[in-house]
Amino acid sequence: MKELTITTMIKECGFEELPGADRELVEAARQMTRTSYAPYSRFHVGAAIRLDDGTIVCGSNQENAASPSGICAERTACFQAGALYPGRRFSKIAIAAWTSLHKPEGMPYDDYFQESPISPCGACRQALLEYETRGGEPVEVILYGRRRCYIFPSVASLLPYCFTEF
Repeated sequence: MKELTITTMIKECGFEELPGADRELVEAARQMTRTSYAPYSRFHVGAAIRLDDGTIVCGSNQENAASPSGICAERTACFQAGALYPGRRFSKIAIAAWTSLHKPEGMPYDDYFQESPISPCGACRQALLEYETRGGEPVEVILYGRRRCYIFPSVASLLPYCFTEF
């Protein structure tokens, strides 16, 4: 038997270190958290996808009392992009999240955001991976946190041993 090691190289930086276009994409994801409908989890997630022509398509998580009928922000954004811009390749996605669960009274909105980045769930990773595979090029993933951002070179790098033969 042989042991294998999986290694993913990512970049870590502060929001202010991101190039202008990436800050714009992250800001779009941050703003989308405000349209989130999360009365049960109180965990608000926004996602923004930049298409190969520069268009930004956004989504937010939408919960439902008939759980699991809701949908995550990442899938909302990617299905919206697929429906409105068929055939367009995704180039990047940015994701941001905050929770009001333990928010001190009077805390400014910008301070709600998670200190460290959160990553997409497995279902979102697989959905995004299909768009990455269809596009034939990596889709960079930017995960926003107040203290740091993580930049992954591709959706596939978030999903080791993924399946892409469909």
